[in-house]
Amino acid sequence: MTETANKLIVVVLDGLRYDAARKYMGYMEHLVEQGQLSCYKVQSELPSLSRPLYEVLLTGTPVSRNGITANHIVRLSRERSVFHLAVAANLRTAAAAYHWVSELYSSAPFDPVSDRHQHNVLKPIQHGSFYFEDHYPDSHVFADAEYLRVAYDPHFLYIHTMNIDDAGHRFGGESKEYELAVRSVDGLLATLLPQWMELGYRVLVTADHGMNANGCHGGVTAAERHVPLYTFGEEVLSPEKEVQALPQLRLAPLMCHCLGVRPSAAMTTEGLPPFVPAQPQQEEGGDAEIIKLNSLE
Repeated sequence: MTETANKLIVVVLDGLRYDAARKYMGYMEHLVEQGQLSCYKVQSELPSLSRPLYEVLLTGTPVSRNGITANHIVRLSRERSVFHLAVAANLRTAAAAYHWVSELYSSAPFDPVSDRHQHNVLKPIQHGSFYFEDHYPDSHVFADAEYLRVAYDPHFLYIHTMNIDDAGHRFGGESKEYELAVRSVDGLLATLLPQWMELGYRVLVTADHGMNANGCHGGVTAAERHVPLYTFGEEVLSPEKEVQALPQLRLAPLMCHCLGVRPSAAMTTEGLPPFVPAQPQQEEGGDAEIIKLNSLE
């Protein structure tokens, strides 16, 4: 096993619908054509709204269980997220993300002055750079993420951008502005993904939800629910599943598999091989202490 064999970068491109990714992300599709990436269609959970789906992506639990039912629910998660599980396994975590991610897994409510940059090894997100305006440039989010990656060498790095979603709400999911936002992110990934791949990181690129032509999401249509999942560095998902829409609940346990940490009891293990730890797990007492420190009692 190489030094980075259990290191994972997850990129969530907020608001990226599946068909837009397959049409406009030329670099990512080039890697698919070359057999270096696989792309799967994922069907988001309902409601297809951002904050509920951040919780779905990172805890593998449906809204009916986790209680994050709408965007206005501002509180810490009560579930065990991939961040929690990674820290309990003595792995380092970091995130460059929208401030709602901080409110779920670090502290709530978010204070733009004091919570912009966070460093606390006892929290689920040990090193965080959080932004609070939807038009904060995606290029800056990736720059924030690269700083965290180089400075703190996290095993689990979570990157979450907002410009695609912002363009979709402003101009619609079939507008030229939305298309340009998708193409721009593809260019950013074309700069960074080769470096990550060369360094041996496993990489997952996906989205929370899509966007309809009217600039809305939250409902049940394919434009709102179908999102891509590009994978590099893992061989768990079988190719025949590409013709179907994978349940979004499978992504959190997939992240755990890539990291070599045991999924939580609430996560599905369907389609995954039996758990084999990548390294010794932390003692039970340490795990319990971390859970208590992060308001999961």
